[in-house]
Amino acid sequence: MLADEKTSAEQYAIYRKMLPAKRLALAESLYWSARKLKAAWLRGQHGDWSDEKVSAEVTRLFTHARS
Repeated sequence: MLADEKTSAEQYAIYRKMLPAKRLALAESLYWSARKLKAAWLRGQHGDWSDEKVSAEVTRLFTHARS
């Protein structure tokens, strides 16, 4: 979803019907997907960085992230 998009009533209904464990699993999946995407972007921007450096930078960025 883009920043200017709004959640629809249908989406809210789907989330409300989910069991809490399912919502948590979905949130966890989205979190790890975001980390993988950020790591891929960093590798593209810094091809000379080691896997350890990329991992450390992803951790730093997510630790200090704000929404």
